Amino acid sequence: MERALTLHPDSRSAAVDGIAVEAVRAAGGSLGLRYAVRGRVEGVRWPPLGAPERADGLWRRTCFEAFVRVPGSSVYFEFNFAPSTEWAAYRFSGYREGAADIAEDELEAPQIVAGRGEDGFSLRAGLTLTGVPELAGDAAWELALSAVIEEADGSISHWALAHPAGVHDFHHADGFALSLPVPELAGIS
Repeated sequence: MERALTLHPDSRSAAVDGIAVEAVRAAGGSLGLRYAVRGRVEGVRWPPLGAPERADGLWRRTCFEAFVRVPGSSVYFEFNFAPSTEWAAYRFSGYREGAADIAEDELEAPQIVAGRGEDGFSLRAGLTLTGVPELAGDAAWELALSAVIEEADGSISHWALAHPAGVHDFHHADGFALSLPVPELAGIS
């Protein structure tokens, strides 16, 4: 199901009219995300297409983000996807604490496809999370989905499914507004 990201009350955007996101959890521990940006996308500063490799600081310019946790856990994960196809993946032990890269043996590089079309811009990202022990198993996932948009004039806007009161904070517990249950296996009763 597609959901709308909302613009943070302290943000302004002359180029983007709206951002929708769809998140799908598939059997086998994979997560599929699709972000769709509507508006005058030529007014957005899009990072040039590059190699699909890890990079830090993607949140400083146009990028799309997903935060994932198991309900009741203080541990959560941040995934950043840039239109350049660069990406980042972090594990946090608590709210903005203990940040560390998710190890390469736990996480395959995500599949990222991005591009402009007639009606806007879209980015699709696919993650296989079976190697991340905290996300393996039969627990539901809670997601906080967000986007950072840098416009041609350098201004930045912040978009999310839910914003906490005050300054924008994609890590805040109030942002985890989407629950994805464990997918049911077809043919099992």
